[in-house]
Amino acid sequence: MDPNLPSIAAPAEAFTHVRIVIGIVLGLSVSRLLTGLARFIQHPQEQIVYPVHLAWVCFLLLSVVHFWWFEFGLRTIQVWTIEKYFLVILYAALYFLLCTLLFPDNLNEYTGYRDYFLSRRAWFFGLLAILHVVDVFDTMIKGTTHLEFYGGEYPLQIGGFILFSLIAALWSNRNFHAVFAASALIYQIVFILRHFSTLS
Repeated sequence: MDPNLPSIAAPAEAFTHVRIVIGIVLGLSVSRLLTGLARFIQHPQEQIVYPVHLAWVCFLLLSVVHFWWFEFGLRTIQVWTIEKYFLVILYAALYFLLCTLLFPDNLNEYTGYRDYFLSRRAWFFGLLAILHVVDVFDTMIKGTTHLEFYGGEYPLQIGGFILFSLIAALWSNRNFHAVFAASALIYQIVFILRHFSTLS
């Protein structure tokens, strides 16, 4: 073999390399959320909690940790291409953007988190819808066995999140937002407990 030619990394080695990059992005995401939550403790009079906003914070914190857990499924990929690499990085980056949207650098332009969240809902829920579209491609690159593992629930889950995210992006009705946030958080908890109790 010509020593000047690049070698192809073994699947395990490539998987480890990709997970390191994912870990960096997800670490920033968790840091953003925890720092934001700490503000409520540090400045309880200045940082007034908006339950819907807090529910999405909990949803994303749980989702980011869950993402790191279920991306263990990438170990089954035998050949990594630049397209697969960028897809996974895009997936992780969307989580970071969502976390950043939940906790801006400052709220000087707004009366509080309720005002801020509702004014930025188009961005937040637009990205949430895109996140679930990317999830489909992420699931597909792991193989048909992984896709079949979820059964008929998976397309309903993805379709539901995309549909309700688009509605939430366009509609500011507070009752709808409260129900959507609570339902998404509860479903996420139940889904993880049912499907991902062990790392496999």
